[in-house]
Amino acid sequence: MVGRVEDLFAPFAERYDRSLGEMGESSRIDPVVDVLAALAGDGRALEFAIGTGRIALPLAARGVPVAGIDLSEPMVAELRKKPGGDEIPVTIGSMTSTRVEGSFRVVYLVFNTIGNLVSQDLQVECFGNAAAHLEPGGCFVIELEVPALRRLPPGERFVVFSATERHGGIDEYAPATQTLVSHHYGSNGHSSMPFRYAWPAELDLMARLAGMRLRERWADWDRSPFTDESIKHVSVWEKI
Repeated sequence: MVGRVEDLFAPFAERYDRSLGEMGESSRIDPVVDVLAALAGDGRALEFAIGTGRIALPLAARGVPVAGIDLSEPMVAELRKKPGGDEIPVTIGSMTSTRVEGSFRVVYLVFNTIGNLVSQDLQVECFGNAAAHLEPGGCFVIELEVPALRRLPPGERFVVFSATERHGGIDEYAPATQTLVSHHYGSNGHSSMPFRYAWPAELDLMARLAGMRLRERWADWDRSPFTDESIKHVSVWEKI
């Protein structure tokens, strides 16, 4: 494996859920669970980077058998504190290489988390690992922001994506390396996290390398059309 996967979330695990804002509300979670439950049907689901169970717990409550992989033991410890958290099997390890026994109808990776893999090689390996867990015809689902380079004037590298009384967010782009650092400012102080951004077409190629093909792509979990103006996408690749 080229590159190294690091636990970026350990320092924030105890306060992670409090930092979610509207992303932790049922109005944002329910549409995600609706899509994943429909794709899983009567099969199993595997969440890469399961974290504190924001999606896994309500999906399991729908009757879908859910398992998880996560690199961060502190994040999984927070999951275990929640009702039902002890009932979800979680394997500690990297979503690029860690294997879970059995096969799954759907593997999913939400909330921009593939960007935490900060090299193309690691992201390619993630796709390969997802495909290895899927049964034939199963789906790999990713939720990811579209890089905001259209908002970046020539010679500039900072894009403000949040400016409220409670939170300030600035993405610092480095287009030559296709990376960015996401800076967050708020009541909990300042934090910065590295990401590697990827275009939808690049992800489609990663999927093809892993033996999958694009089945659907939407602008959000409500299945709205993906267009030139979309700021994020939810993509579904099917194992051939």
